[in-house]
Amino acid sequence: MLHGPAAMGEPWQPQPQQQRLPGLGNASEPSAWPSAAGEPGTAAPGGSGGTGAGGAVSPWDIALCATGTAVAGENALVLAVLFYTPSLRAPMFLLIGSLALADLLAGLGLVANFAVRYLLRPPSEAAELGAAGLLLAAFSASICSLLAITVDRYLSLYNALTYHSERTLGFTCAMVLLMWLLCLGVGLLPLLGWNCLRDQSACSILRPVTKDNAAVLAVTFLLLFALMMQLYLQICKIAFRHAQQIAVQHQFIATAQATSTRKGLSTLSLILGTFALCWIPFAIYSLVADSSYPVVYTYSLALPATCNSLINPIIYAFRNPDIQKSLWLACCGCIPSTFSSRPRTSSDV
Repeated sequence: MLHGPAAMGEPWQPQPQQQRLPGLGNASEPSAWPSAAGEPGTAAPGGSGGTGAGGAVSPWDIALCATGTAVAGENALVLAVLFYTPSLRAPMFLLIGSLALADLLAGLGLVANFAVRYLLRPPSEAAELGAAGLLLAAFSASICSLLAITVDRYLSLYNALTYHSERTLGFTCAMVLLMWLLCLGVGLLPLLGWNCLRDQSACSILRPVTKDNAAVLAVTFLLLFALMMQLYLQICKIAFRHAQQIAVQHQFIATAQATSTRKGLSTLSLILGTFALCWIPFAIYSLVADSSYPVVYTYSLALPATCNSLINPIIYAFRNPDIQKSLWLACCGCIPSTFSSRPRTSSDV
């Protein structure tokens, strides 16, 4: 028995299929996160790509988002201490604040990238490029801030007599502002067309950055690390020379200076060691790999790189006696009797 229009003698016509709107869902989604076939962010066979509200979420993405949340919270605490403590206004603390701000934005960028990829519906090309640009700018500023702190430590030893008169707060502010403008320019590159959205074969391990751009960033990073290593070697030479000169004049002062020098050198070793372990494998891999490589390799190297922003506050801020004192006062309203009140020297980091 016929029903509907056919039963009334009307010719049957097939119902038109629902049109698929052109958009990011029909191809690989641009993302600063790695993706591969079968992973969130790539087109599913016979359907639109991406991950819907009920789709599977990669455990790696959850780990990166959780790391970003921890990074943002930890560095927000550092910034709050620096902002609400009037005594922490020296150029050194301005550089530490710049590093904390960069790492805070990096953590927020990781969370924003997760939200854009899994929660934003419909997908927005501008939002994904913006999140990728935020990560580029933040991590670039973090690395540049580490270099600036190393340069500051070198100058404090090389020009120990004139350091405090030459390195004024205004000069340091100008240099930090110039550095941030440069890093913001790097972050704007994906939005200005330096991306692989129109040519997926040109993508690097982290879309939407192209392979050529990723290679330039990796080489620049390795050059900056080489510069940091050279400055570190110079700091070691100057610190030991100062310790020997003081030892000849005053034995008592030499003991205190030697302790300060050892602490400064151990801190610098910790800084460069963790920096190298976190970033160099990822930088080298980005030089030789592209988006066709297994996604698990990219994730396993990107996660330690992001963890460097989790370690920086521990090395630079929470080990600093002045910041420790402010934290004790803010949290407990007192300073422990065992707290060291030794005055800071130019060898401290």
